[in-house]
Amino acid sequence: MQNLLSDVVVVDLTRALAGPHAAMMLGDLGARVIKVETPEGGDDSRGWGPPFVEGESTYYLSANRNKESVTADLKSEDGRAFLTKLVRRADVLIENFRPGVLDRLGFSTGRLHELNPGLVILSITGFGHDGPDGGRAGYDQIAQGEGGLMSITGAVEPTKVGVPIADLLAGMYGAYGAVAALHERSITGKGRVVRTSLLASVVGVHAFHGTKWTVAGELPERVGNHHAQIAPYGLYRTQDDIVQVAVGSEGQWRTFAPIVGLDPADERFAVNSARVAHRPALTAAIEAAFAQHKADVWLERLADKGIPAGKVRDFQQVYEWEQTLSQGLLIDVEHPTLGKIQLPGPPLRFDDQPYAGARETNLAPPRLGEHNESIRAWLDSE
Repeated sequence: MQNLLSDVVVVDLTRALAGPHAAMMLGDLGARVIKVETPEGGDDSRGWGPPFVEGESTYYLSANRNKESVTADLKSEDGRAFLTKLVRRADVLIENFRPGVLDRLGFSTGRLHELNPGLVILSITGFGHDGPDGGRAGYDQIAQGEGGLMSITGAVEPTKVGVPIADLLAGMYGAYGAVAALHERSITGKGRVVRTSLLASVVGVHAFHGTKWTVAGELPERVGNHHAQIAPYGLYRTQDDIVQVAVGSEGQWRTFAPIVGLDPADERFAVNSARVAHRPALTAAIEAAFAQHKADVWLERLADKGIPAGKVRDFQQVYEWEQTLSQGLLIDVEHPTLGKIQLPGPPLRFDDQPYAGARETNLAPPRLGEHNESIRAWLDSE
């Protein structure tokens, strides 16, 4: 299992989140990821907090497992010479500079491919590499708003997603593209440039909201904690708490309706399109029934009938949940200053491996410049 990407060397020139997340995904699959940071402070996210634990930003820790860190000033002659040597040994280079910055440093895509024709270059920007807004700096919440995601999120006012989803999706799409380019290189021997952006990642997950506009000409609207096109499907109040219910088929509706005292043939609710049209009345009827018992009673009743339902857990409940632990979604790593810590782990498992990702041993997010000596010695050994 450690052989998935164990022969791949990744040069990570990125900072903040989208690029580091892409590089971390490749590291989770076994690649050797060398994170090149500025000597003065390194990755911006090292300073993002609180919280800090013994000086370490938990934000930085979230996006940099399974990497090594080396420092180099790419504006200096020595730094550029170092990167030149590293590029010649690399398989993938990931960068998330604003368009033109890497060119000015002397590492245009043409130059990189002169140094290493087989290099896969993953470039992540805020709004794309060209077009009228191609040079804009990209930050997650700005991209969520500009890309339409906030217009369909929330109940009253536009609301951002609780995690930096544009960054994370750009990283995921970028890693996906890089692996595809590596596969192509195994056939052609040549690398290529893979490009994505925060804007592209947000538009890429519009899903049925996008086709509601592009095909039907209707603007999607915010519906809070309910599904825009399926009912009942959302969050409902019980006697003591809230539960989520997802009735995704007409068969499930015919099973669910009697549980809450509704007639499944009521013309207001008989088919999904009618239930969506009469959502306020349907929600009120369900909550009137749910108010008679506590959440756990309803969750048990719904489970007995095969109706998808669940709790809304906070992070403590998620990380202590037996199901989360059974899926290997927490990993133990040895950090050079923090000792043994737990991190949210890779979301992939292969075959019957008890651990997530493709590495039996995961690496803690590195300290700034932690691997300066070992990486330079490796480069000098060729």
